[in-house]
Amino acid sequence: MTEQAFKDRTKQYALRIIRLTESLPRGRLASVIGRQLLRSGTSVGANYRAACRGKSRADVIAKLAIVEEEADECLYWMELLIDSGLVPEHRITDLMQEGDEIVAMTVASIKTLRKNQ
Repeated sequence: MTEQAFKDRTKQYALRIIRLTESLPRGRLASVIGRQLLRSGTSVGANYRAACRGKSRADVIAKLAIVEEEADECLYWMELLIDSGLVPEHRITDLMQEGDEIVAMTVASIKTLRKNQ
């Protein structure tokens, strides 16, 4: 996948996260989890863009590690939405799959960069 394609993919992921958080039921629990999900979901693409501008291989790896952490954190918040009964699992299965794929691709990129270091 090209750099631009992954930028676009992480941006679309963020937009889907935004739509999900906007559709959550009103209430304290949904608000707290929704804010956390929104924060981590929108930072995935932002941090990937920062990684693309990395000044060294080590800088790129460090920034990609943040992408990995934030994408994995999104999965945690979505699991909580399901387990708490706020969102039915079938409603966000595709979004969670996308998050899994973003984590996997990021981990693969980090491993490749470390191997070639």
